Amino acid sequence: MVSTPSGDKVQPPVPAPILALENLTLAFGGLRALSDVGFDVAPDTITTVIGPNGAGKTSLFNTISGFYRPQTGRILFEGRDITHVPAPERARLGLARSFQNIALFRGMTVLDNIKLGRHAHLRTNILHDLIYMGRTRREEMQLRREIEERIIDFLEIDHIRHHPVSALPYGLQKRVEMARALAIRPRILMLDEPVAGMNREETEDMARFILDVREEWGITVLMVEHDMGMVMDLSDHVVVLNFGQVIANGTAEQVQADPEVIRAYLGSGDVADLRARLRQPAPQGA
Repeated sequence: MVSTPSGDKVQPPVPAPILALENLTLAFGGLRALSDVGFDVAPDTITTVIGPNGAGKTSLFNTISGFYRPQTGRILFEGRDITHVPAPERARLGLARSFQNIALFRGMTVLDNIKLGRHAHLRTNILHDLIYMGRTRREEMQLRREIEERIIDFLEIDHIRHHPVSALPYGLQKRVEMARALAIRPRILMLDEPVAGMNREETEDMARFILDVREEWGITVLMVEHDMGMVMDLSDHVVVLNFGQVIANGTAEQVQADPEVIRAYLGSGDVADLRARLRQPAPQGA
């Protein structure tokens, strides 16, 4: 609340959404993966999309990041319509993502994988590499300093920077993938099941990094996740999908009490039962 000179209480203005989805429909032949999906992502928040298996969560992420093109609807990023903007250009604008299945170059080192994320913003090209070696070298050194002094230190992976990705345990590979996404300098960091397959200690570490990305780096986070304990602890806003449609949209407390969410997850039951199940930790290593 803000007080006016007359003493009246006025609500502060609501910031414009950094990402707005309007009536997105995506179909593969006769199968509708998304149907009239729409919601806003506020800046400097953690928004999580949840839903049963097959609800359309990864299809939604692929549509936002540009791998799929919707049949209808719009995607607005910082007020700009990016519905028809190619995926590489969306990355340059500040949409970075990780993947449900790790998408790293396993034969390359951790450092080289992370550096690949920054190439979307490099100003030099092959001609510069051949003719203007000084400019290319300066840009490469600046990139390396940024990665080593900020991203690698932040994610606590300095000890593995020169290791090949293929030699790393799963949890560290997920951390490297997050580092590569951060190298893009995103405005929105999209995380597709960031703690899937992790044990409890790895999950707690990743949750801490996600919170710090928002709080210390000022990056908006949009994620898909099945670990409901983490979702309810971290999320400012939760969107629930079921059969490609948004069935609930609000705070974690509002979503837990929504009858449609209860039916989607339980088929029947009451709010207390749903809450108990949502708070159960994910199985170790599952």
